[in-house]
Amino acid sequence: MASKSVETKRFGEKRQAIINAASTLINEVGVQATTLSEVASAIGLNATSITYYFKRKEQLVVAVYEDTLTRMESIAREALAQPDTAARLRHFLKLHIALRTRIRSGESGLLTALSEIRSLDQEAQQPLLLHYRQIIETVQAFFGGSEDRDVRALNLARAHILLEAIMWWPIWSRRYSVLDFSRVEDRLFDILAHGLSADCGHWTPERLEGDWRTSEPDATSQNDAFLRAATVMINQRGYRGASVNRIAKALNVTKGSFYHHHEAKDELVLACFQRSYDRLSAVQLAALDVDADYWTRLSSALHELVDLQFNDPMPLLRTTALQALESTQKADVVTRSNRLARRFAGILIDGIADGSLRAVDPLIASQVIMSTINSAYEARRWTERFDDREEAIRTYLSVLSRGMLSDPSGG
Repeated sequence: MASKSVETKRFGEKRQAIINAASTLINEVGVQATTLSEVASAIGLNATSITYYFKRKEQLVVAVYEDTLTRMESIAREALAQPDTAARLRHFLKLHIALRTRIRSGESGLLTALSEIRSLDQEAQQPLLLHYRQIIETVQAFFGGSEDRDVRALNLARAHILLEAIMWWPIWSRRYSVLDFSRVEDRLFDILAHGLSADCGHWTPERLEGDWRTSEPDATSQNDAFLRAATVMINQRGYRGASVNRIAKALNVTKGSFYHHHEAKDELVLACFQRSYDRLSAVQLAALDVDADYWTRLSSALHELVDLQFNDPMPLLRTTALQALESTQKADVVTRSNRLARRFAGILIDGIADGSLRAVDPLIASQVIMSTINSAYEARRWTERFDDREEAIRTYLSVLSRGMLSDPSGG
């Protein structure tokens, strides 16, 4: 009996080691490039030994995602047990940043980027998406229960933005020493809890004019049509799920037409990122030309960008596509993203100087802005509960104009 117990323990430990190794590889190269043989090699096994624990690669990928979701759920539930909203938000950040500290210190396989779940077969992805929705519901409960439809919508947006801010952490946190993580945690809490505007809830964005909105289908070139179809499909299905065949079929053209414009799928993804970042940059520059205080300029840019994410036929490309790119390509995209974040940081600094923005850490706040914009596409279905699209944008961005601890009624 004892030997069987030891054998079961060894099986569990080896299985977890395989999951951890696969998690590390998926984070580095994406699901498609992760192979059973590479996972086996990472822990001193051969590929045949791996199949004793996971018969197919997809089973291993599902186990990796489930492991991360279980860890995220545990953190959310522990935070929910705290006595009030502020304590829950603080504890949630504390636990996640403690986990990231362990990862920085060399522990592997603790968290896996979830960006490619939608590239799995429907049967495999559905339980994972259901698990993630349960995590969102737990985080939503941080802000209390309510029968009021508008309050429920607001709290769901808060949960979505909070989770995205945490998952955005690896994009920018490597610039900080772990010795600074405690301070980063304090500054991040302050931004999420209280927002950016010096006048809590002040929201009077101005309409911006520019060519970043999508033209009518008949007015676009075939290359523009490819970029639009690819962006939407990658946002919906992930990199692996957005095959060249699917993109060509969506446009009713041949694969040959695709390869006439792009030599490879990676090239198309890079072009999609380039177009998205060009549009984001154009909105930022237009907002800077507004004759108003810097909070009005910033809120005008935020309004325009979230409106694109909610309503434009071609949203901005989600950074979920990053995972599948080669390391050099990935670094180039992250560098461009960080430059755009730095421009937001500059606006924040000027707004702090003119008194229209709170004295927040501008570098950290700029990354919260980037994650909030990036994740807005995922909230398209959430917007359907609003009769007025302006109200949807205002509610979503209230996390930045008012903070997560503000009175939901607006008082």
